Amino acid sequence: MAINNIHHYIRPGCHAHLVGVGGVSMAPLAEVLHGIGMTITGSDMHESKTVEHLRSLGISVTIGHWPESVAGADVVIRTAAVHDENPEIKAARDAGIPVFERAQAWGSIMRGYQNAVCIAGTHGKTTTTSMSTCIAMAAQVDPTVMIGGTLPVLGANHRVGKGDTIILESCEYCNSFLSFFPTVAVILNVEADHLDFFHDLEDIEHSFRTFAELTPKDGLVIANCEDENTMHALEGLDRPLLTFGLERGDVRAEGLTFQKGMAEFDVVAEGKRYTHVALQVPGVHNVKNALAAAAAAYALHIPGEAVAQGLGAFKGAGRRFEHKGSINGAEIYDDYAHHPAELKALLDTAKTLGYQRVVCAFQPHTYTRTKALFHDFTEVLRQPDLTLLAEIFAAREDNTIGISSKDLAEQIPGSLYFPTLEELTAYLRENARPGDLILTVGAGDIYTVGNALAQQASTV
Repeated sequence: MAINNIHHYIRPGCHAHLVGVGGVSMAPLAEVLHGIGMTITGSDMHESKTVEHLRSLGISVTIGHWPESVAGADVVIRTAAVHDENPEIKAARDAGIPVFERAQAWGSIMRGYQNAVCIAGTHGKTTTTSMSTCIAMAAQVDPTVMIGGTLPVLGANHRVGKGDTIILESCEYCNSFLSFFPTVAVILNVEADHLDFFHDLEDIEHSFRTFAELTPKDGLVIANCEDENTMHALEGLDRPLLTFGLERGDVRAEGLTFQKGMAEFDVVAEGKRYTHVALQVPGVHNVKNALAAAAAAYALHIPGEAVAQGLGAFKGAGRRFEHKGSINGAEIYDDYAHHPAELKALLDTAKTLGYQRVVCAFQPHTYTRTKALFHDFTEVLRQPDLTLLAEIFAAREDNTIGISSKDLAEQIPGSLYFPTLEELTAYLRENARPGDLILTVGAGDIYTVGNALAQQASTV
């Protein structure tokens, strides 16, 4: 008889079938479950290096979604992108095989760790999770890790360790992080986003409050005390709270200086100098991310030397101010920023780096976000010396709103609109010049523009 509790199935000997197993958080999930002695099979729409890697571990992966693929499974786990009409999900339901979400499986896994550090926030999650990973590795705690982007030092977005610590990027979209069991819950910031799912900012704050309350009474919530929405969401919280901030909080920066955009500072924790940090990633926003990672390390009693070593070695995560190459003497960087606050942090940093001209090629992500935050986007996109707008990346949506990046361009003086990425690439190829900082920005496929420019430049 099927049991409607995923914890019953996350154990050695159980057979789990993962639908969409090649996804960024599904593949590491398959590895972790395989590592604890479960029988794992999976399916994906395409062959990939990830699929090849899973097969090399002895995990059987089928290409395409076929009803017969779930045969023999005790449980089916799916990515959020897989809907009820998927043939494998239908077959599982018809056969009485329970179906669970990916986040529920990660939640069950983290119950087996003494320390479960879950890093949440509207933005900064990937970078802070990556920083925390570098610290934990420097401290040799052998962590298991799940990150939303590639961390070059791992060559992947995950790590399967044998220690008692798991570090997970924790996303609020569709309330995914409410399936988790954090012992340490980190909240970087709370802003209006994902308004295709959440009703409004109040709804988002409620979700983060619920996430914080998932920590046990002897657990810990780490929060940005300089973010008004975060502190409003946590008002009256009956859990231990450790705050961080640039100038105030239990964990803060002292003696902060910048050289070519890179920060150096002391980390002061509860009134005492914890460590000294010299970052290799630029911007004030990365100082805040580093303080959050340092606060989590402090909570886990990690020595300050490991914090200094880990943060000093961190050179960025994939698609987070990632250098792609150069063309015509211009430097090309790519960034995942897709919310106005993230854009502002990126562009504020860009201004400090000494380039003659900042050229921002931005691709908005989803129609609902573009409409909901339209005014904020038009304001922040006036910052660059030149703003180039690609058409909106649809992601999971249809354009029922009738909105276009052309609407943004009409409100941003001097900006240019490009219906296709090919046209945008051609423009940059012709107009890039020495002294330019070219930023390709967005959560869609805008990164292909930087790749194409860098690749062409290297073959000339």
